[in-house]
Amino acid sequence: MDRDEEVLEAPYRLEYTYQRSTGPVIGRFLGALRDARLEGVRTASGSVMVPPLEYDADGAATGEPTVVGPGGVVTTWAWVTEPRREHPLPHPFAWALVRLDGADSAMLHAVDAGSIDAMRTGMRVVPRWQDERTGSIRDLACFVPESAAAAAAAAAAAAAASAAAAGDDRPPVTMFPSPVALDYTVTAGRHLSAYLRALAERRIVGGRCPVCTKVYLPPRGACPTCGVPADAPVEVADHGVVTTFCIIRIPFDAAPFPPPYASVAVLLEGADMPIFHLLRGIPPEEVRMGMRVRAVWVADDQLGPTLASIRWFEPTGEPDAPHDQIARHL
Repeated sequence: MDRDEEVLEAPYRLEYTYQRSTGPVIGRFLGALRDARLEGVRTASGSVMVPPLEYDADGAATGEPTVVGPGGVVTTWAWVTEPRREHPLPHPFAWALVRLDGADSAMLHAVDAGSIDAMRTGMRVVPRWQDERTGSIRDLACFVPESAAAAAAAAAAAAAASAAAAGDDRPPVTMFPSPVALDYTVTAGRHLSAYLRALAERRIVGGRCPVCTKVYLPPRGACPTCGVPADAPVEVADHGVVTTFCIIRIPFDAAPFPPPYASVAVLLEGADMPIFHLLRGIPPEEVRMGMRVRAVWVADDQLGPTLASIRWFEPTGEPDAPHDQIARHL
């Protein structure tokens, strides 16, 4: 199966776009950041905790908010030579624990020192604020080494935010986005690469096991039942039968269409394994097992080695397949 072809690779991001509730203590802390102000919370023992938490280490509830900073001292740090996409700064910087003036604990944030030679434990730093703030830890862009100019800029930002907030009726911060993402490279392998290249030619290619004769789609290196190579290429049709389906009714960021819409398992003619895709051209409530469907391909200039070369499936209008025909493929 295209033994001389290069194996395909592609970047892939697995991401969950969570929304988290803050609670009153963290919500108040994020609201203070929106106003270019740093706050901690006083614990039952009298110490000031930054960032604030609802409970102290001994389980006692914390008390009222306490303004801290804006400056502080670096207690320890680690230098980042090659920042990643999700890091707060695009150039080398330090992750540091900063004990703000008036606080008894240190908070972790970025320090933009300019170079590793300028970074040291015990150095004083002040905040650099974002011009536009939304109630996020990223409203505090980073800390910078304390100087007259940096301190004046931090004070000016805080004063401007305080003046703007005087007549502000913005709601408290109760929710914030908290995406979780993992970036990595997917290597398709020889068999899947052949399958993907065929899609760029409007062809769907599976692999047949020489013992049980099942046609796997996508093809794989070995038959999981017989344990022998299943790499004899077999071209299957681009039409088939819906075996099972799911109606998606809840919206999410990566949704291909506004809900409701149908996700279907389609047993293509000539294959023994269904593929999963989307179904259009029919109201979701009319989707059913046994429905005959066909692939709707993208335009020639949009074809590529990806399942997205098939836009979706649509009903053919032919009579449904009997249940016995699809029963063993459910």
